[in-house]
Amino acid sequence: MNNQKQEKQTVLLVGVYRKPSELAVCEEHLDELALLADTYGVVVSDKVCCCVRKFEASLLLGTGKLQELLTQAEELNVDFIIFDEEITPAQQRNLEKHFRRPVMDRTELILGVFSQRAHTKEARLQVELAQVRYQVPRLKRMWTHLERQAGTGGGSKFLKGMGEKQIEVDRRLLKRRIDHLKKELKQVSAYRETQRHARQRSETPLFALVGYTNAGKSTLLNAFTGADAFVEDKLFATLDTTTRKFTLANNQDVLLIDTVGFIRKLPHLLVAAFKSTLEEAMYADILLHIVDVSSPYAEEHADTALDVLKELNAADKPIITILNKIDKVDNPMILHQLRLKFPKTVPLCALTGEGFDGLQERMVEELKKRRKILRLRIPQSDYRFVSEVMREGKVLHQDYDGNDVLIHVDLPARYLGKLKKYVEETEEM
Repeated sequence: MNNQKQEKQTVLLVGVYRKPSELAVCEEHLDELALLADTYGVVVSDKVCCCVRKFEASLLLGTGKLQELLTQAEELNVDFIIFDEEITPAQQRNLEKHFRRPVMDRTELILGVFSQRAHTKEARLQVELAQVRYQVPRLKRMWTHLERQAGTGGGSKFLKGMGEKQIEVDRRLLKRRIDHLKKELKQVSAYRETQRHARQRSETPLFALVGYTNAGKSTLLNAFTGADAFVEDKLFATLDTTTRKFTLANNQDVLLIDTVGFIRKLPHLLVAAFKSTLEEAMYADILLHIVDVSSPYAEEHADTALDVLKELNAADKPIITILNKIDKVDNPMILHQLRLKFPKTVPLCALTGEGFDGLQERMVEELKKRRKILRLRIPQSDYRFVSEVMREGKVLHQDYDGNDVLIHVDLPARYLGKLKKYVEETEEM
């Protein structure tokens, strides 16, 4: 798929389902695929849901259904066809022969969108790495115009044709490119790791904004901090992380970091490629999960985001669920259902600022749970704990009583269990 925006190109979208009860889901997935196509810059001529009892290994669909799609594609004169399902390299080659026009799947379309939207060096490297990995098993498709010849001579049993030779050359080139991209990404990741350690040393709490694509993460960041993160009413408006400082109502400084949006059927190639970016959610102290409650599929989108967080081993972190775009909700039952499903919710509108005070209160509450103010009595024989307390906490006062060290300290709550036998008093923050 050409990564240049082609405004006049038209596409036919194809989805598949197995049972009549799955038709509505198929239609909704095609609606999202249409949004992806619009984000990429092509015009959707039509969307077709195909009921498939059995998937064909070579063509995905049966010959009868394929003939119907070919007739429709010819009548609409579309430039190419996009399947919502992931198709194998062999299926892609066979389908292109059948339709006599380019065929791609959801993964290739998402890669195209990501390629357009990546701006920072890290994002561009990550997208290119995913694209190159996607291309490797599809090299044969790119060289079908070259003849493959067979013969004998020169001591070799078979002579390879031009196409096969070019495929081998390209495989070597792509392998070198993959190695080069990995090396560059490793360097960028090392820099990101240095930044992360610096944030941890500063002891400034980090909140990561996560959620389904186009849920309003960048809008919320801009409204909260006055940042200038790129905002557009399209899927994956931004792929680049943005970190901004913000002072809460209790005068505590925190860091807010915007992350790349999630999407259902997110290609594993992209999860792997964007691992270092998505890891920001893993290292955050608290997650702000933004849900677009104006979407009829808000609950499914929220579940998708949580599934990605589980894949990143970040689902056990404290999560505040933000019910965004409440100004567009007509049915209050939607909010009620989401409140029942997610224990810590805050309704707000990122555009107007409605509900911001409630969000700040919830953020302050969560931060209080993460730290404890303790009065400790530690024998000098256990001075290693004194050293750890001084290193990891904020010592408010220190004194001595005989052979004991008396410490009044603000510590992360995770140390409470280790220091339990030395605690004389626990104070509320």
